[in-house]
Amino acid sequence: MKSISALMNLSGKIGLITGGAGHIALAMSEALAEQGANLILIDLDHAGLIQRQSDLESRYPITVSIYECDFDDRDSTKYCYDTILKKHTVLDFIINNAAFVGTRNLEGWCTAFEDQSIDTWRSCLEVNLTAPFFIVQSLLPLLQQSSQSSIINISSIYGILGPDYSLYSGTDMGNPGAYAASKGGLCQVTRWMSTTLAPKIRVNSLVLGGIARGQDQTFVNRYEAKTPLQRMGTEEDIKGAIVYLVSSLSAYVTGQQLAIDGGWSAW
Repeated sequence: MKSISALMNLSGKIGLITGGAGHIALAMSEALAEQGANLILIDLDHAGLIQRQSDLESRYPITVSIYECDFDDRDSTKYCYDTILKKHTVLDFIINNAAFVGTRNLEGWCTAFEDQSIDTWRSCLEVNLTAPFFIVQSLLPLLQQSSQSSIINISSIYGILGPDYSLYSGTDMGNPGAYAASKGGLCQVTRWMSTTLAPKIRVNSLVLGGIARGQDQTFVNRYEAKTPLQRMGTEEDIKGAIVYLVSSLSAYVTGQQLAIDGGWSAW
């Protein structure tokens, strides 16, 4: 019987993280690099990718490949995937982490229901739902070369629960319908892929609660009061779960939604 350290060891493995220059990807890439995994990072932020590559390779004995890609542009996405197929021979895991989260100034995004834009809706679904499907479909030949490959889709509590608008009262924050629809779809795509790609490839979701990142303090106080663990999450809270789902620690787990939300969804 293998030891825990052997089951979680990722030495010699290689995996891809979309949204690789972001905050959540930093925690995930550090955790996976610590276990020995080589990484492929994809993001629209080229400068951020270069910095992330330099930082990881200076701290861990791994290699990091980076690719710039706009998931809202199908030609850019296809070119990126074709390049990866030419340059790499195997993938042991894919983490679909890139997300369309909008900005306060984006037209028809974080506004009243009747003012939410269909064009913005389409862009959100393209990045948050279509891109994860397309990347797995495109890079399936590389996943099939692995002896034990894994896909992790990063979803949200708003993919499984409705919003509580009392949290946002008096703030400039909100809860766009497109984000909820895309993350809910991602949870169902996880279930669909888990049976479609079995038994060769495992597919699971991480369902994230609110991550502390300088939100309006009124919102934070309300959110924490409704959370059993009485705090918002941090990027570090994701590290253990991502190593678990990528590695052989979860070798008999597929089609599941693992909530990292401080108990928010338990009420």
